[in-house]
Amino acid sequence: MTGFTVREHRVEVPVDWSAPDRFGSLEVFARELVDPEQASDDLPLLLFLQGGPGGQGPRPLGGGWIAKALETYRVILLDQRGTGRSSPVDGRVISGFDDAARAADYLACFRADAIVEDAEHLRRTVYGGRQWATLGQSYGGFVTLTYLSRHPGALTRCFVTGGLPPATATAEEVYAHTYRRQAARNRELARLHPADVPLLGRIADRLDGVALPNGDPFTPERLQQLGMPLGMSTGVDEVHWLLDTALGSDGSPSHGFLAAVADRTGFDANPLYAVLQEVIYHQGDREPGWAAQAEHDRCPPFAADARPLLLTGEVIFPWMYDQHAVLRPFRGAADELAARTSWPALYDLDRLASNEVPVASVQYYDDPYVDLDLALATDVGHLDVWITNEHLHDGLRVAGDTILPRLFDLAAGKAHVTGR
Repeated sequence: MTGFTVREHRVEVPVDWSAPDRFGSLEVFARELVDPEQASDDLPLLLFLQGGPGGQGPRPLGGGWIAKALETYRVILLDQRGTGRSSPVDGRVISGFDDAARAADYLACFRADAIVEDAEHLRRTVYGGRQWATLGQSYGGFVTLTYLSRHPGALTRCFVTGGLPPATATAEEVYAHTYRRQAARNRELARLHPADVPLLGRIADRLDGVALPNGDPFTPERLQQLGMPLGMSTGVDEVHWLLDTALGSDGSPSHGFLAAVADRTGFDANPLYAVLQEVIYHQGDREPGWAAQAEHDRCPPFAADARPLLLTGEVIFPWMYDQHAVLRPFRGAADELAARTSWPALYDLDRLASNEVPVASVQYYDDPYVDLDLALATDVGHLDVWITNEHLHDGLRVAGDTILPRLFDLAAGKAHVTGR
């Protein structure tokens, strides 16, 4: 197959599915792909659920997992609410609220439960209520289990890549696990590129008064954010080669390095990623507070003034709402969300335990984004899990054309894994 035929769909949905008149409506966008040679065929549907939170659906370039999926499916790429060509949520939208509490109430409507209801509305209105399969990458796997909890009859089978959620864990427990895995990724950076460790410290010590090209202050904490891609297959080398030209002729950060840091550590394209990062874990009653910051404070080796300087991972801290200009409009609402002590449930554990929809998942041993131990703690019926150290969190992106066929076989009962 050398290309695909594209159809675009837009549906209107309430912001708050539990109270449709509360915040009005928004638009949700989806892009449907099909192999041109099969465009008139009655193919099964595959809904792709993007990672994130706050990430738009992929823009198809051909090849990879999409090409493999198009051999047998119509593929629907959903821009989850608030992202991409769905009605976007940015600082201008949030600045329009009169008070932070109401803005927080609005943002609380952008979790997995609402994404599932959006998908159901799309399925019923555009596809006539036909059942479909789902493919959930990372956070898309979290959405998948919410879907199975609420509308299992809509689903024929589910595929999950690096995204079985810690459905019974708190955000605090999540970060206690993932900080340990991020420390291991830092050790891998040090093992492969030992000279980078003192270099990071030298850069951090030269940042007093330094600003990024967009005007954000360049602080040691912002430098530590470069550790986000360490959970990806090429992440260690990406950090290494970025540091290769980090210092200019006078020993201060080079212009190219400053521009790259602003781009790689910013949230201009996906502010909801930051705002919802902890919110996606909250269920039931909880103690108020910033979970990642609390765990960070319990890990002195990750302090910004510690040497060697360790790089942080998929974590959001309160200081980001001061240092990142794009996040400043969200500060009050983010504080309100962190202080909230009661949240609706995202998962029905009884229904998941008795699930009859085939679910096939690949999980990665060393993934610092989705902890393997917590992922396997949730009881899901008819679940086959393939555990591997061949890939990291971006396995679907870098090897989707080999990963996806095995998941298809697992869900169809044509392949097996040796226990969980």
